[in-house]
Amino acid sequence: MSESVPAGWKTVLEPVLASEEARQLGGWLRAEEDAGKTVYPPRGSRLKALELTPLDAVKVVILGQDPYHGPGQAMGLSFAVPEGVKVPPSLRNIYKELEADLGIAAPAHGDLSKWARQGVLLLNNTLTVEAGQAGSHAGRGWDAVTDACVAAVAAREAPSVFILWGSHAQAKAERISGLRDGRHHLIETPHPSPLSAYRGFFGSQPFSRSNSFLEANGRGAIDWSV
Repeated sequence: MSESVPAGWKTVLEPVLASEEARQLGGWLRAEEDAGKTVYPPRGSRLKALELTPLDAVKVVILGQDPYHGPGQAMGLSFAVPEGVKVPPSLRNIYKELEADLGIAAPAHGDLSKWARQGVLLLNNTLTVEAGQAGSHAGRGWDAVTDACVAAVAAREAPSVFILWGSHAQAKAERISGLRDGRHHLIETPHPSPLSAYRGFFGSQPFSRSNSFLEANGRGAIDWSV
């Protein structure tokens, strides 16, 4: 794979990336691009979540499914888009819940880098996608990488919050040790997409619940303003 592993994740990911599965993933991605297919996000930003949030800084993990598949949207952070790009529907709903939960008005942009720099790991389950083809890179090998990231956060003694929105994210719950003994905190709700947000995402208060747990465990609250 052409992506360089951020320093804070090398110990966790270098063995994974040396595996046959990862080599096959890297070869397949190169072949897809050589065949003229557009892959999002672009090279150099596919591990952006890990770059902005080193392992020893993680306080909260928010898991997404796969990157946005429209031009200019994917930036390597789950649910986020660069400034200047229209805020997608799922993120608009996240902002609605943020305002209802903490009174923070919805920002005009979708760049969540401020969260990431405070310890919110914005990780997608699959880290690439073909343009215009949602879910097209699922099952190609990224799970080994993202499973390892989730397991590494869970293995730490530092109490963390895992926010799993929707069934794809919730499938990762089995990778999270430290739940039964209360060391970590799990928040599971329907996905914030317009198709499911009214089934239990709205009103779930994930931001205040996360901060309550973090503060109670001496880790400090997240400033959820964007």
